[in-house]
This record gives sequence, structure tokens and C-alpha cells, in this order.
Amino acid sequence: MEKIKVLIADDESRMRKLVNDFLSRNNYDVIEAFDGQDAIEKFYNDKDISLIILDVMMPRMDGWQALQEIRKDSNIPVIMLTAKSEEKDELDSFDLGADEYISKPFSPKVLTARVDALLRRSYNIDSNEIVDVGGIIINNSAHTVSIDNEEIELSFKEFELLNYFVENKGIALSREKILNNVWNYDYFGDARTIDTHVKKLRKKLGSKGDYIKTIWGMGYKFEIAR
Repeated sequence: MEKIKVLIADDESRMRKLVNDFLSRNNYDVIEAFDGQDAIEKFYNDKDISLIILDVMMPRMDGWQALQEIRKDSNIPVIMLTAKSEEKDELDSFDLGADEYISKPFSPKVLTARVDALLRRSYNIDSNEIVDVGGIIINNSAHTVSIDNEEIELSFKEFELLNYFVENKGIALSREKILNNVWNYDYFGDARTIDTHVKKLRKKLGSKGDYIKTIWGMGYKFEIAR
């Protein structure tokens, strides 16, 4: 299978290498750019690029300027990287059309997980109808879940919730974000309904329920201990 191409633009060669190493290990074909202008040129010269990672602070053309140029012609998924962690900078990135915003320093594993999730969300990529994650077998075609060769009974929302956790493995998810993605934006219930569903899901998953970690004051994260 042809590798998915990802463009990383950062003026720090060490940062580019770090991202390149982790994404390459996860079967991505990584193209490096040393600033925003270089990123624009490489993006328009290679029509097979599927996702772009832009550092905000770069010479010649910064990440925000590069994003504005890209958004004139393309809706390609874009992740912004920045040393700034102020709310205004994050909101500005989303206003300009960014899909994700990650503050430095960050975990390369989390970045890789976000790239995976964003690509699936943007292109409806379903790598496998049957997914095996930490001994949990999810059959998306048959809409079933099995553990140790024994099928467990999940409600429709519990199944969707489990799938959402798996798709965003390693990423801390707020209750509001889970609510918006699993129950959709037109659901006006209390975000605490997530807690009830997570409690039921954990119980049905048995020992595998420990994969769903509580992030106190925020939400949850699906993580498998190595």
C-alpha cells in the first residue's frame, strides 16, 4: 500500500527530525520544509500530500501566513505547532482554518495519534473493518465487540464511544469534545452523561476497562499500558 504523505514545516531541523522519525515509524512518508514559504512551494509541487503540520514561528513566512495561503485553495487537514499556549493563539489558529493545535513541548506519540485521528476524520479512512486493540476485537462491519473470543453486548452509543476512544488512542479528550463527536452537536444534554456511559462501558470491558483513564477535571483518555 502506498504510504500517506505528510508535510512538516519547522525552521528547527531537530524538531523536523523528531516528527519525521515518529511518523515514519508509523508508515507515513514525511516531507520536510524549513519555513512557511518552502512549505507552500512543496505543497503545490506535490499533489499527493494528505496532511500538513505547520510551526507558527518561522522566518520568511510564519505558520499562520502559510495556513492562510493554503486555505485559499485547499481544505487539506492542518495541524499547528507552537511554543505559545495562550488561548488567543489557539483561537486565532482555528479562525484561520487550522484543524488541530498542539503546544510545544509535546509528546511525539500524541502528535502521531492526532495525525492518525485527523486523517481518519478528514478522509473517512477506515484502515480495517476488524480492529484489534489491546485484546479488544472491534468488528465495525458486524457492529460487534469481543474480548477473549467472547462477544460482549454494547448499546449503540457504547459501541460508538468505544470506537471514538480507540480512534483517538493516547489523546486526552474533554467531556464536551466526546459529547460533540459521539452524540453530535445537536445534543443538548449534560456533558456528565459521558461519565455514566463510560462507567457502563468500563464494566462491560472487564479488565480492559482500565484502558479508559480518567483525566480529572477534564475528561478521559484511552491508553494501553506497554
